[in-house]
Amino acid sequence: MNPTEDQQHIIRFLNKQHVLTLCAGNGAEMWCANCFYVFDAERMALWLMTEPHTQHGGLMQQNSTVVGTIAPQPKSIALIKGVQYRGEIALLQGDDDRLARERYCQRFPVAKAMKAPIWQLTLQEVKMTDNTLGFGKKLHWVRPSSC
Repeated sequence: MNPTEDQQHIIRFLNKQHVLTLCAGNGAEMWCANCFYVFDAERMALWLMTEPHTQHGGLMQQNSTVVGTIAPQPKSIALIKGVQYRGEIALLQGDDDRLARERYCQRFPVAKAMKAPIWQLTLQEVKMTDNTLGFGKKLHWVRPSSC
C-alpha cells in the first residue's frame, strides 16, 4: 500500500508525538484519559498501556470504539498542528503483545516496571489540522474498507 501525501504527513506527525487524549464511552457514561503511546505506521495503529480497571479501561471493554486527539501546545496560532481520530481499541495478546510491549518499553523505559496490559488502537479515521501549511489546512485519512 502506497500512503497518500496526506497520510505521509499524518504519519510524520504521529511519530513525533507521544501523548494522546483518549475518549471512551458506553452510551450512558463517557470518560477521557491522557496516555503515552507508540505509533505503528504499518498498522496505522497506536499502542498504549493502561489498566482495564480504570474508568476509561472499563468503558473500552464495554464499547471498543474510541475517539480522541493528539495535539502539542504551541504558543502561536500559526504553529497549531493536531489530529482528531476515531478507532477501535483492543487488548493485545501473544506475539502482538510482545512486539508492542517491546517497542513501548524501548520508547518509555520506565514502562518495563509496569505490568499493565498493552492495547492497540487501530485508527479508522484521522483528520489533521496543520496551520503551518496554511491557516486551517485540513488533511484526511480514512482506513480503506476491507470489502
